[in-house]
Amino acid sequence: MDVPRSWLSLILPGSALVALSGGLLLRGVGHGELANLLWNTSALAAAGLLLVEILARLRRKEIGVDLIALLAIGAAVFFGQALVASLVALMLASGRALESYSARRAERELRRLIDRAPRVAWRYRGNELEQVPVEQVQAGDRLLLRLGEVVPVDGVVLDSTATLDESALTGEPLPVRRAPGEALRSGAVNAGAPFEMRASHPASQSTYAAIVRMVEAARLSRAPFVRLADRYALLLIPVTLALAGLAWLISSDPLRVLAVLVVATPCPLILAVPVAIMSGISRCARRGILVKDGATLEALARARLLFLDKTGTLTTGHASVLSVESAGTYSQKQLLRLAGSLAQSSPHLVAQAIAETARNQGLSLERAQDVHEEPGAGLCGVVDGHSVMLGGHDYVTAASPDVAWTEGMLRRMAYEVAGGSFIAIDGIMAGAVLFSDRLRLESPRALRLLRQAGIHRIVMLTGDRSDAAQTIGMAVGVDEIRAGLSPDGKVAAIVQGKSDGTKLMVGDGINDAPALAAADIGIALGAGGASASSEAAGVVLLADRLDRVAEALRIARRSRGIALQGVLVGMGLSLLAMLLAVAGYLPALAGAIVQEVIDLVVIGNALRALGAGWRERDIPALNGEWIDSLRQEHATLLPLLERLRAAAEGFDSTPPALAREELTGLVEALQHQLIPHEQADEDSLYPQLAQRLPGEDPLAALSHTHREIFRLTRLLSRMSADLSADAKDTSLGEIQRLLLRLDTLLSLHFAQEDELYHSLDSR
Repeated sequence: MDVPRSWLSLILPGSALVALSGGLLLRGVGHGELANLLWNTSALAAAGLLLVEILARLRRKEIGVDLIALLAIGAAVFFGQALVASLVALMLASGRALESYSARRAERELRRLIDRAPRVAWRYRGNELEQVPVEQVQAGDRLLLRLGEVVPVDGVVLDSTATLDESALTGEPLPVRRAPGEALRSGAVNAGAPFEMRASHPASQSTYAAIVRMVEAARLSRAPFVRLADRYALLLIPVTLALAGLAWLISSDPLRVLAVLVVATPCPLILAVPVAIMSGISRCARRGILVKDGATLEALARARLLFLDKTGTLTTGHASVLSVESAGTYSQKQLLRLAGSLAQSSPHLVAQAIAETARNQGLSLERAQDVHEEPGAGLCGVVDGHSVMLGGHDYVTAASPDVAWTEGMLRRMAYEVAGGSFIAIDGIMAGAVLFSDRLRLESPRALRLLRQAGIHRIVMLTGDRSDAAQTIGMAVGVDEIRAGLSPDGKVAAIVQGKSDGTKLMVGDGINDAPALAAADIGIALGAGGASASSEAAGVVLLADRLDRVAEALRIARRSRGIALQGVLVGMGLSLLAMLLAVAGYLPALAGAIVQEVIDLVVIGNALRALGAGWRERDIPALNGEWIDSLRQEHATLLPLLERLRAAAEGFDSTPPALAREELTGLVEALQHQLIPHEQADEDSLYPQLAQRLPGEDPLAALSHTHREIFRLTRLLSRMSADLSADAKDTSLGEIQRLLLRLDTLLSLHFAQEDELYHSLDSR
C-alpha cells in the first residue's frame, strides 16, 4: 500500500464509519434494504478507489497485494454480505489512516529539522541592518543573531561569547558557549544575548543545507527490506487463492471462501516494515545521528566489519601539549613563556596549542619581533631581547649546536610516541615542548560498545607511522592495524576486506572521503561541517562522538528486528485466521474484526522503534552541571599530579636533603588535597553513580583503586617520616619506586573516572 494523501486518509475512514453506523441504524428501525444499499455503496466506492490505485501501480510495473482486498469487497457484495463488505472497506480505510498517522509521527524529527531551516538573515550593510533571504548571504558577510533566531549559515563568532542551543543538531539538551573566533554551525539556535557573526560559507554550502538534503533523501527513500516485504507479500495472492479453493472443495460454501479472502488482507506485512524503518531513522535523528535513507539503516543492521581512521576519529585530531622539558639553563615556565610568545605569531595548530597552554598557565606573553616562519619547519624571532627559535629538530639544530640532551629527548619522544618542538635561545639548545594527538575520551568505551552491538572485527587505518599507530591501536583494542596508508591505500584496504556482513568505514577528514565512499556504509564525524567526508557518507554523526556509532548500530538492529517481528507475527496471525476460516470456525464478519485487531497490534508494535530500548531507559540522565563540576575537581588536582610525576622521575638525581624536603611537602599536599577528594568520591559520589549504572556493584574496581591509593599514600607518609638526613641509596630507591607506582595508579584512575563521566554525560 502506498502512503495515501493526508486528506484521503481522513475522508475514507470517516465516510466508511458513517456508512457502517448509518446502515446499522437503518437496520435497527426496520429498513434493511436501505441499510444494505448504504453499505454496498460505501464498499463499492472504496473498491473503486482501490482499483484506481492498483491500475496506477500496474502502470509502474508493480503488482500490489491490494488485489486481495478488492476481491474480498467484490465477493462480499456479490454474495449479498453487505455488512461484511462495509466492514472490509472500513478495515482498509482505517489501516490506511493508521499508516498515514504512523508515517507522520515517524517523520516528526526529520520534519522538525527541515521546518526549522533558516529562511532569512539580518545582514549588516555598513552600519545598517537589512533582512535578506538566506540564499543571498555570502562568505564574509557580517550578520546579527538575536535571541531565539537560528544561525543561518556556517561562520565564526565576532564580538562576544555566544550561548547556543544545538540540541536539534547533536541531540544534547544543554546549551553550549562559543567564544569569539570559534566556529558556528548553521542550524543552532541563539539561546542568549544577541551577537555578531561572520559568514564563512554561503547557505548552499553550510552544514544545515547538507542536513536538509540528507533528511529529504531519508524521507523519500524506501528501504530494501520494504521492497523485499512487497515481494514476500505477493506470495499471499497464490496462497490465499489456494486456501480459498480448498475452503470451496471442503464445504462448497461461498461464505467460507469469502471469510478466507476477508482475513487474508496483508496489511501487517505492508504496514509494519515502512513504519518501523522510518521510526528508526527518526530515532537516530533525535540522537544527532543523520541516516541518509532506509537502505542505509538496514545495511547498518547487518554490519560486522568496521574500519576506523585514526587521526580525528580515534584521536581528537588536535595537538595537545604534554610537557615542557628543559635542557638545564632555563626553567620550564621560562621556556613556555618564550615559546608561547613566539608561537602566537604562527597560525600552525601546534604553535597555537603552545600559545594556548602558556595562557592557560597564567603566563604573560610578549609580542615577538622580527618573526620569520618556514612553513612546516618552524619559526624564529626576538622575544624580550632573546633570539628564540621554535620548531622541528632539524630546523632548530641547523642554526644552533646540538647537545647530548637532544639525543635523549629524541629517544623519549620515540618511546612515548610524541611529537616535539625544540627551543633554542640565543643560539643554544634550551629545551623542547612535547605534544601529542590525544586519544578521544570515549574511544576505548566506544569500541567496547561496538563489539556489544555486533561488530566482529575492527581494523584501524592510518597514514601515520607504525609505532604511533601501534600505540593508539593497543590503547583502544582494535583487531588489526594498517599504518602508513595513503587515501588510495585506505580504499584498497576496504575493498580487499573480507566479511560475512556489511563493511563500515568511520572517518572525519576530507582525505577520508574516498574510503567512506568505498565502504558499504560510510560514517562521518560531521560536527565540523558539511565536508567532503560528510557528503560521501551514508551516516553523519552531528554530535561528533565516536560512541554514537554504536548507538546507530543498536537503533538500526532494533528497528529492523521490530520490522521483521511485525512481519512474522502479523502474517502468522493472518495465516492462522485463514486456516480457521477454511475450517469454518471464523465467519466473514468475525474475520473482518479480527483482521482489524491484527492491524492495530502490528502498527503499535512498529511504533516502538520511535522510542528507546529498555537498556537505554534503565539509566536516567544526569545533570550536565554536576558532570562539569566533577571534571573541574579533577582539573584542580592536575598540578598535584604533575608535581608527583616530576618527583617520581627526578627523585634519584636529587640531593638527599632536597629530596627529603620535597617529599615532605608532597606528602602533605597528597594528604590535604588528594585523599579528601578520593574519600568524598567513595562516600558520596560513587553511591549516586551506582544507582545510574547496571549491575549489583558497577564501581567495585574503582573503589578498590581508592583503597590502594589510600594504602600507598599512607605508606609514603611513613617512609617520608622515617627518611633521615643521611638516608642510604636503598631507601631513596624504595621511595622512588613507590612514587612511580602511585603516579601510575593515579593517572590510570583519573583516566577511568574521566571516561566514566564522559559516558554518563552522553546519555
